[in-house]
Amino acid sequence: MHARVIGTGSYLPQQILTNYDLEKKLDTSDAWIIERTGIRERHIAAKDETTSDMATRAGRAALDAAGVAPSDVDLILVATATPDRSFPSTACLVQYQLKARRAAAMDISAACSGFLYALSVGVQYIQNKVYQNVLVIGAEKMSRIVDWTDRQTSILFGDGAGALLLSASKQKGVLSTHLHSDGSLWELLYVSDHIKMKGGETFKAAVKAMEQVAREALTHNGMDISDVDFLIPHQANVRIIKTVAERIGFEMTKAIMNIAGCGNTSAASIPVALDEAVRDGRITKGNLLLFLAFGGGLTWGSALVRW
Repeated sequence: MHARVIGTGSYLPQQILTNYDLEKKLDTSDAWIIERTGIRERHIAAKDETTSDMATRAGRAALDAAGVAPSDVDLILVATATPDRSFPSTACLVQYQLKARRAAAMDISAACSGFLYALSVGVQYIQNKVYQNVLVIGAEKMSRIVDWTDRQTSILFGDGAGALLLSASKQKGVLSTHLHSDGSLWELLYVSDHIKMKGGETFKAAVKAMEQVAREALTHNGMDISDVDFLIPHQANVRIIKTVAERIGFEMTKAIMNIAGCGNTSAASIPVALDEAVRDGRITKGNLLLFLAFGGGLTWGSALVRW
C-alpha cells in the first residue's frame, strides 16, 4: 500500500506587508532585503486570525480538491511552531472546525521542517494500513513571535497555511521521506519570546544539510537529480535555495519558489508553494518532485514524491 497526494490547498491572509512598509520602521531598504533574501512582501494574519483558522481554510481547500468529505478523514496532522495555545492542539481545533468528527488529530513541532515531519508520519500510517485518508497541514502565524524591531529576522517571516490530503493507493506516490535533527546546534535558531537567529552560521548549516538530504533521497531511490522535474524547497532565503541547487546540479528554472510574495512561512512554505504550482498547472501527473526543508532544532528533511 502506498500514500498518494490526491488534493492540495493553501491560504494566505489578506494583509500584505511590503519591504517599503518595513523601510519606515527599520534601518533597511527594499533593495537590501531583495538582494539578501529575495523577499518583496509577506502576508500578515489579522489580530483575531489564528493558526487554526488558517489551517482550517487550507485543509478545507485540499479536501475540496480531492473530492473527499471531512467525515472520511482518519487523521489530521498539523505542523506548526505557532500553535493557538499549548493545548488543545491546533489539529484538534482544525478537526472541530472541519467537522471531521472521526479523525484523530495531533500537532507536530519541527519548526520549518515540520511539514516534512508531518508528511512522514502520515505516510507511515497509510503504508501500515492503519488509515485511509490523512490530512497533512503546515500552518504558521510567525508574525506573533517576530521581534519587529530586529531588522535581521523581522524582514524574513510571513503567515499562512498549506495542506495536502494523502490517500491509500496501489500506485506509488510518496516514494520516501528522510528526516534528521541535531539538537546540539539549537542556539543557531530558536524562540525565546521572539525568534533569535545567528544568520551566517544558520545559512551554512542549512546549505550543508539540505544538500546532504537531497542526495540521500535520490540515492535511496536509485535516481539522479536529472530525474527530478521540480524542486520544492522550504522558502527561507533565495540565496540558500540557489546555493543548494548549484551543489546538487539542479536547474533553478525548475525550482518552485514563491518567497518573493510570501516570505518565510516556516512549516507552511512547502505546501503553499506546492498548491500554487498544482493550481496554475506547472505540476502535472507523473512529475517527480523533491521536497527539501531545514529549520530550528536543528531539523532537516527531504521527500521524493511522484505526482
